[in-house]
Amino acid sequence: MEKGQFPGAEAVKVNGWFKANRFLLLRRVSQVSLLALFLAGPWLGYWIVKGNMASSLTLDVLPLTDPLVFLQAILTGNPPVQAGIIGAAVVFIFYFLVGGRVYCSWVCPINIITDTANWLRRKLKLKGGTTFSRQSRYWLLLAILILALLTGNIVWELVNPVSMVYRGLIFGMGMAWGIVIAIFLLDLLVAHNAWCGHLCPVGAFYSLIGKFSVLRISAVNRQACDDCLDCFAVCPESRVIKPALKGADQKIGPVILSGQCNNCARCIDVCAKDVFSFSTRFSNQLPESKESSNQREVMS
Repeated sequence: MEKGQFPGAEAVKVNGWFKANRFLLLRRVSQVSLLALFLAGPWLGYWIVKGNMASSLTLDVLPLTDPLVFLQAILTGNPPVQAGIIGAAVVFIFYFLVGGRVYCSWVCPINIITDTANWLRRKLKLKGGTTFSRQSRYWLLLAILILALLTGNIVWELVNPVSMVYRGLIFGMGMAWGIVIAIFLLDLLVAHNAWCGHLCPVGAFYSLIGKFSVLRISAVNRQACDDCLDCFAVCPESRVIKPALKGADQKIGPVILSGQCNNCARCIDVCAKDVFSFSTRFSNQLPESKESSNQREVMS
């Protein structure tokens, strides 16, 4: 990336603005549309979806339950109802297929706030800040599960930023504004990707599912990489890129297998060389070397 250029500037020149931002735009449409579906009932009286992102019923037919909320409910000692079991299974299977942390980048409305804070952080060239352990979110995940077990209540939903914003949009933001502003300032001033990447227990839970998910991003054309570093600049979990992008010499395949990857596809957007694309975890084979190919021909 040339000095003074923003990440993706070359992609805009080569591919045009829309192609260099298409997945970002699709994510915003997805996040806003899903939130609008939940708000259509209380705001307009059109009950396409009843409930909230923790537990809902779509078109009076399809139950959907956040698996983390379902797990907490079991720990409270309340026997699960059939709709909850089905809803949790449907959601779990979906994220197992498309990537656990897809929830973070394509569904969660808080992602809009954190992405804005981190965009502004890059714009203002803010560096450094407090260093959080990436294990912190797993300790917080363990803590909310223990709280459910000890208290008999799903305590996390009282302070979950997503739930607070949803309730705030219906009944008045109130304290929800404080949570939104705190998360924004945390990511802007304290540390890059502080909330989603280091603290959010929901992201921690979905990253565990994401370790085994099928849909992946692959540096399938990594030989074309010109080391512009735009993908590293925009990726919220940039450390997951290097093994797939630069691991050919270590016999590492081009598919990003880390559960921390949220399939946001910004690396696809900003790459002028079309290095990245969507793939599956089953497409991680290294290309056969010419020497191996010749040996196989001789043996046949």
